[in-house]
Amino acid sequence: MTRRNRIFTGILLIYALGIAFMLYRIMDDIDPRYRESAEESLVETSQLLASLAEQEVRAGAIDTARLAPLFKALYARQFDAQIYSLRKNRVELRAYVTDGAGRVLFDSLGKSAGADFSRWRDVRLTLRGDYGARATRDVKEDPSSSVMYVAAPIRWNGQIIGVASVGKPVTSFGQFVSAARKKTLYVGLISALAVLLLAIIVSVWLVRPFGLTADYVRYVRAQRSLNLPRLGRRALGVIGAAYNEMRDSLAGRNYVADYVQTLTHEVKSPLSAIRGAAELLQEPDMPQAEREHFLANITREAGRIQEMVDRMMELTALETRRSLDNARPVALKPLLDELAGGARGAARLRNIAIEVDAPQDALVEGDAFLLRRAVSNLLDNALDFSPDGGRVTLALQPGARTVRVQVRDWGPGIPDYAQDKVFEKFYSLARPHSRKKSTGLGLAFVKEIAALHDGRIELNNAPDGGALATLSLPRAAA
Repeated sequence: MTRRNRIFTGILLIYALGIAFMLYRIMDDIDPRYRESAEESLVETSQLLASLAEQEVRAGAIDTARLAPLFKALYARQFDAQIYSLRKNRVELRAYVTDGAGRVLFDSLGKSAGADFSRWRDVRLTLRGDYGARATRDVKEDPSSSVMYVAAPIRWNGQIIGVASVGKPVTSFGQFVSAARKKTLYVGLISALAVLLLAIIVSVWLVRPFGLTADYVRYVRAQRSLNLPRLGRRALGVIGAAYNEMRDSLAGRNYVADYVQTLTHEVKSPLSAIRGAAELLQEPDMPQAEREHFLANITREAGRIQEMVDRMMELTALETRRSLDNARPVALKPLLDELAGGARGAARLRNIAIEVDAPQDALVEGDAFLLRRAVSNLLDNALDFSPDGGRVTLALQPGARTVRVQVRDWGPGIPDYAQDKVFEKFYSLARPHSRKKSTGLGLAFVKEIAALHDGRIELNNAPDGGALATLSLPRAAA
């Protein structure tokens, strides 16, 4: 099992244990809540019985003669009460009355008359002026035979002369407790299974960010020395990548729709040019020179669409990558010399000089192919914006922890309105010498490559004119 699967399994196990603990606590709490509700009603009933008994006090003595026929008639009543899903058809209320010494004067069940109840908690506390209640089993070995009693004082001339206590068997509301527990367990398990299913579905979309964390842990372990700024930048990059992946997973359709909409908008212009040229070429008497001109337009615009599609596919492939597959030490000075040598032929057509300022070499950990593409894009961009007869400089500035690759031109620079848009997809400025725009994907491509290498790219106006692109990359460990 992979580490990612172990993490996910651990999360599900913690969730299952949490749900089980929560259900256990809720179900365990149902019985006390029902007991509290029953006790509250018994308090009122005991007060009612005590008031009735006080009406029968004669010279400080409690007369219980009227209570026996009252309870006999109560127990004989016939009724059928449907309480939601439960049926009740008999009275289970109990009652007894004691004198000031705790001796039973009346027992509704006729079993305890004359008995000494002064030690029972409900009688003892009530005679003392406190709140008295107890729960006692009818059968000592049977917990289900428990009966709850609540007592109220019987007063005469301000003195407590007896106790009226009412009781209710726990079994009378035990069926409510049992039904509530079953329903709670049923609803809890259904809810837990539903959330578990949702978690599994969402995990299919969002599990990849856990891989980003694992990649970051491997990166930290691979470091030979502690470098907090570098680790911090890497951590922020991991968090950003995880957010982007979750965003793409949760709103992937919108993300793709935005791409398609933008690409469609950019392709519309060259397609219109191709269509217009094709319609004009259908004229039978068009001069050959004009025909060749429109054919050249079709070829150029078709090439532009092809380049846009190719760049878009490359950029999309980069955005889906979380890390470099085969990172190796890359020497930057030979890379800059190679790129400068390859571009001098095209630069010579406009008398643009390409200079390489790299007094010493520097190594970075990365993909040589992608780094070559990134610097090549920056170089092409600088050549496009350089005036005829100008120059472009490729500079290498090694530092203690980072290496900066700078590409400088002496063109018109970046307009203020475009400063915060240059790295947006499909955003492009017209080239000074041709007044045409590029695909607008080159700088976005460089930005993705820089992020893959834990670096960053900046494009600003140079103090003495022109634009200065700076690609900063972490230096490879020695």
